[in-house]
Formats: sequence, structure tokens, C-alpha cells
Amino acid sequence: MEVLLRNMKVNQKGTVIRINCEGEVCRRIRDIGISVGAEVFVTGRAPLYDPVALKVNDTVVTLRNSEADNIYVEVKG
Repeated sequence: MEVLLRNMKVNQKGTVIRINCEGEVCRRIRDIGISVGAEVFVTGRAPLYDPVALKVNDTVVTLRNSEADNIYVEVKG
């Protein structure tokens, strides 16, 4: 099932299947290691659900929801 990264639940895993962005937002996403084919695991969320914390390539990173809205993930399980 394809979902936006923003809509994933805590403790969900998935594989990035598409990234729709341009410019600085896209550069930031690439710089933190998120690319098509990357495995992501949502480790937590802030109390107001922004930002989202995820594990990518054994590194925990955070993304604002506005950034996570550019990333489509195939959810596992």
C-alpha cells in the first residue's frame, strides 16, 4: 500500500518508492539519506505530530511534515 511518509504510524516500516520535490527541500531529503529504494522506519513523533522521527540507514533523522509530504512509501506488513 502506497502512503505519504507523513501518514505512516510509529513503528511502521516501508520502502521509499517516489520523491516529488524540487530545490532545497529535495536537496535536504537527499542529504539525510532518503532516496528511492531506502528503507525507513518511523521511530516517533512530536506531541503535535510535527516533526516525524525516522530511522534511515541506521541513522535517526527528523523531517517536518511539509518535507515528508514529498515522499511516497510502500508500507510493509
